[in-house]
Amino acid sequence: MLEIARIRSEKTAIIEGLKKRNIDASLTIDSILELDMKWRNSKTDLERYAAELNQLAKSIGILMKEGKQEEANTTKEQTAALKAKENELKIAVDDFEKQITQLLYTLPNVPNELVKAGANETENETVVTSGEIPTFNFSPLAHWDLAKKFDLIDFELGVKVTGAGFPFYKGKGAKLQRALITFFLDEAEKSGYEEFIPPLVVNEASGIGTGQLPDKEGQMYHCTIDDFYLIPTAEVPLTNIYRDTILPSEDFSIKLTGYTPCFRREAGSYGKDVRGLNRLHQFDKVEIVRIEHPSNTAKALEEMLEHVKNLLEKLELPYRILRLCGGDTGFASAMTYDFEVYSGAQEKWLEVSSCSRFDTFQSNRLKLRFKGEDKKTQLCHTLNGSALALPRIVAAILENHQSEDGIKIPKALQKYTGFDIIN
Repeated sequence: MLEIARIRSEKTAIIEGLKKRNIDASLTIDSILELDMKWRNSKTDLERYAAELNQLAKSIGILMKEGKQEEANTTKEQTAALKAKENELKIAVDDFEKQITQLLYTLPNVPNELVKAGANETENETVVTSGEIPTFNFSPLAHWDLAKKFDLIDFELGVKVTGAGFPFYKGKGAKLQRALITFFLDEAEKSGYEEFIPPLVVNEASGIGTGQLPDKEGQMYHCTIDDFYLIPTAEVPLTNIYRDTILPSEDFSIKLTGYTPCFRREAGSYGKDVRGLNRLHQFDKVEIVRIEHPSNTAKALEEMLEHVKNLLEKLELPYRILRLCGGDTGFASAMTYDFEVYSGAQEKWLEVSSCSRFDTFQSNRLKLRFKGEDKKTQLCHTLNGSALALPRIVAAILENHQSEDGIKIPKALQKYTGFDIIN
């Protein structure tokens, strides 16, 4: 959530920045500032009435001591009238604050200066391409055919038991999943991330804190009786560990990781891009989260990108990194880099990770702050990234590493799988 103080001081810059997302926020910003002025004026009046009431209370005490009962009663009547006005002002202040908050919830984060304007994914910038596109001297199979051939994943059974987008992994397919999860967690630990096993459901406050609510409630599975939400990513519970927290000093760099299943309704997703593992309603992912001093945000993002690059290189997968344009950048993000791996049989790029910096957008909602040298509180910066999401990684491993003899397991994974080929 954008800070109201920032909107007051940087109105023009914010409006111009949001144009990178193809959003004209001028009317919303003007409405927020108008309500903010009414809120501040009402707060001033409220403080004045509180001071007057305090003074009258003292006067009544003095009059009662002096035996001036009639004057004391007259003053009490004045007090009652002022209290009625004070209550009206309290209601008005609360109402203005709620209206401001609801409008702030509708505004996405302002893109970083490095983010270029653009309408959609076709205008994203490729900043790195690495690895060789696989070539085959035979007709390669898509991962859904390989999964069936080697009895690794049962999509039809998932449809029977639950529905489309909830596959069963079995045999070596299940072992490959488990191997990847452990590999990703071990690599995260080597990079200094502390591992957590978080809850898979969160309350509304947690969803609001990281920006999933109220923006993406239609994409989340909602347990209506208990008013819980199934997590779309471990980012939500991990970041909310520090909701309503003031870190005691500015000497901090917090690195968290966790493996979880993730649940996404993926409403509106249809067509060929959802076949097999390309788009699921339930999938596994290892997430990395960072809470940083504002001066360290850029460096932290670079370190996260290096971490994901290292994973893909160890998995021997060709990849590219895209810096997303304004129109394709997520609601809460100030800047996002997507990693895509090449799918050898499908002959296209598949997104497997997003690494984003949110600056103060999440921490303002979370009330996540730190005390500076002057003992004043400031908002922390938050970042997160997929390291990695499994379905398309599995798809790429199956497709890119297939041979006429079977599917070769990348060397870095073999100690985790216990086998070096699927055949």
